[in-house]
Amino acid sequence: MTYFFETYGCQMNSAESAALALVCKERGWVEVTDSESANLVLLNTCSVRLTAEKRALGRIAHYAGIKKKHKRDLTLVIAGCMAQRLGAKLIERFPQVDYVMGTSQRSHFPLILEAVENGKKAVLDINEKAVFSFSSSHLNEGLEQGSPFRSFIPIMHGCNNYCSYCIVPYVRGREISRDPESIINEIRLVGESGVREITLLGQNVNSYIWNENDTGKNDSNNIDFSALLKIIAIEAEESGISWVRFLSANPGNFSSRTIEALAANKVFCRHLHLPVQHGSNSILKAMNRGYTSERFLELVREIRSAMPGITISTDILVGFPGETEDDLEKTLQLMEETRFLYSFMYHFNPREGTKAYDLPNRIIEEVKRKRLSRVIALQKKHTTELLKSRIGSTEVVLVEGISRKNADELITRTEKDEMVAVPGPKSMIGSFAKLTLSSLKGNTFRAKELSSISF
Repeated sequence: MTYFFETYGCQMNSAESAALALVCKERGWVEVTDSESANLVLLNTCSVRLTAEKRALGRIAHYAGIKKKHKRDLTLVIAGCMAQRLGAKLIERFPQVDYVMGTSQRSHFPLILEAVENGKKAVLDINEKAVFSFSSSHLNEGLEQGSPFRSFIPIMHGCNNYCSYCIVPYVRGREISRDPESIINEIRLVGESGVREITLLGQNVNSYIWNENDTGKNDSNNIDFSALLKIIAIEAEESGISWVRFLSANPGNFSSRTIEALAANKVFCRHLHLPVQHGSNSILKAMNRGYTSERFLELVREIRSAMPGITISTDILVGFPGETEDDLEKTLQLMEETRFLYSFMYHFNPREGTKAYDLPNRIIEEVKRKRLSRVIALQKKHTTELLKSRIGSTEVVLVEGISRKNADELITRTEKDEMVAVPGPKSMIGSFAKLTLSSLKGNTFRAKELSSISF
């Protein structure tokens, strides 16, 4: 039996697709490079933005059309956040969809595979209130990956923040932290497989809290995110893992203890993604972000003081209902003070089911686009200035693959999350090397040569 996956959205979806692929392989299924030769096609979908859902719906329509027109014996499975949000409505709209599997229903997947193997249809309750459980491994061993040298490791799932614009708590549920022993076991597993870099994942990763006896958040025996980082630092180094990253951290939960743990352990890459979303306190309050712009700036100063040279990236959302020109100016001012390496920038898109969906004083599309263009222009300026200031420095990089623009060049990444193109042999992919940043083209550094290092 053969399978083909399409994965959209965040890194968590990528990790969960990898875990589902391992279930297939354990049953003797074989991955194929195109859907035409697959017995099962799974679309792992995203619901964070309307554009993501539209794209997924387009792909579902594509496969539904194939099944309807060509009468193909193809099992079509829709998974992920959109599956969780829409449930049975997807089958009502696309009768050719065989199974809808929400984010908490991955335990259904072996039953689906068994049914396909036996030429039967599994009877599953789409509306079942299943309890989320973590997979034991999320190592991506896909056909296009080669020998895996990076891996995602989920450490928590869900979000309790309920930011007013965000659909995530409604499709991922409330926060669940993973047993630290399970996390350590997976780190050992991927280390034995040759992984050199791991990324810890969670919708609100720094709200991690493990209480084995369920005695409450104030129990002195709890393992919080900072304590987990210290445990992971030791295990990562013992397992041969040189770099550790994590996504995504909420500024409101970022503690001084976490900063201390990061600063004390060089295994943690000197780059943080810290989504600020906005620079106006009134908008931050309306978004229910739980912090002020002053607190965010203070946090950035604390981080940079503890880890000089660290780079910081962010998310910025403009055009939120009620946003004024003064609010936008405050966002631009915060950007000037912080100088992010890069930003994911977007304008408000109302998501049905969130509190912001019903807010008055929506900003018209033309104004949202103009405001977004100003934010993008300022970020481009900062990115260029920051990158140019780095030319001439010597850096350790992880070689990630072959350049898409030049088959004779390799694409590498610094611990500060900067991309560098450099000539080199394919044999170095997955290893660490040293180079000097010699020039800049767009947002990618160029280097003239690469030298192997033991790292």
